[in-house]
Amino acid sequence: MYSMFDLLFETPSYRPVYVISDSEMKELKKNHHQEELDEITTQKVRLEDAFKAQLKHLEEREKEVKKELKMLSASKNK
Repeated sequence: MYSMFDLLFETPSYRPVYVISDSEMKELKKNHHQEELDEITTQKVRLEDAFKAQLKHLEEREKEVKKELKMLSASKNK
């Protein structure tokens, strides 16, 4: 019969360690930051496009409602 301690000590609990130079680390950081910046830029564009689409929809709906109100006011005055 196995105990929890047997499982704990039989299973390697380490992770591989990678050693890289400072210049490689700087390059990794640079790449990471560039990827993050690209993602931020992409998200901003998507948000701006979504905002413009929503604004256009609201402006069109506003025109429709004003037109309907005008028609209702005109028929009420008759």
